[in-house]
Amino acid sequence: MTKNLLIINVLAYLAIEVFKQRGIDLSSMMGLHFFLASDFHVWQFLTYMFLHGGFTHILFNMFALWMFGSVIERVWGPRKFLFYYIVCGLGAGIVQEIVQYVSYVAQGLEAYEYVAVNGMRLPMDQYINMWTTIGASGAVYGILLAFGMIFPNERIFIFPIPVPIKAKWLIIGYFALELFAAVNSAGDGVAHMAHIGGMVFGYLLIRHWRKQPDTMGGFGRSYGQEFFERLKRQYEDRKRDSRMKAHRTETEARWETDEEYNRRQREEQEEIDAILDKIRKSGYDSLTKEEKQKLFNKSHR
Repeated sequence: MTKNLLIINVLAYLAIEVFKQRGIDLSSMMGLHFFLASDFHVWQFLTYMFLHGGFTHILFNMFALWMFGSVIERVWGPRKFLFYYIVCGLGAGIVQEIVQYVSYVAQGLEAYEYVAVNGMRLPMDQYINMWTTIGASGAVYGILLAFGMIFPNERIFIFPIPVPIKAKWLIIGYFALELFAAVNSAGDGVAHMAHIGGMVFGYLLIRHWRKQPDTMGGFGRSYGQEFFERLKRQYEDRKRDSRMKAHRTETEARWETDEEYNRRQREEQEEIDAILDKIRKSGYDSLTKEEKQKLFNKSHR
């Protein structure tokens, strides 16, 4: 599911760039507008979270989704992970709408038909139609929160900080920074409250799952610890099987002639060279299960 979300986001970003060359603004059409604007549609609560405003925007969001989302998906499973991702994205959109409405009322804009923007006199509807939110950041911040709650003591390196930080402190730090930015960086073009909204809705959903452990599968810190313990057991099983296989091979090799032994070693090395060449060309994920096992066994002899 993480891979599918990455693909959808990248395709949406490419579509925005292609249609922009033809004078069609997909961000305006599918981004989340202020609910009092004429361009607002309910379905924008879903579509906005798959759009991005630039390469840096999508790069950091997709990197975080790949880094943390793939782990959370393995713990929860794809169905629960997707449900959580969408809820965090919807929650971020809802919070952003509330913040925009508070700003709209606080400025008394409902009393005006026109507003001055950069020396131009714009109709109020045209002005509030400019309030558009896009990006997966709200959902991604929800994923960060989930990682911090499931693996609070896992240590993470964050550039340029030279020392590892526990996940729980990292998430608290992100929340505090976003809250500070929301209060002190108004007008910077970043929906800081949407980021906070994604984390808040994620927290509420996780709390609900903790109270209702049978809802969409198990959840909890112990479940995350079991996940890592299971990986450890699988690694140890493979390592033990590899040693047993190597022992059998060495036992059988005692009955081989020198010529037969050398020929078998050459053939095995050729297979390994071919696998390494495939990795250089197409990456590790392009290997078959058998090729990965051969490489693993060879590295532990």
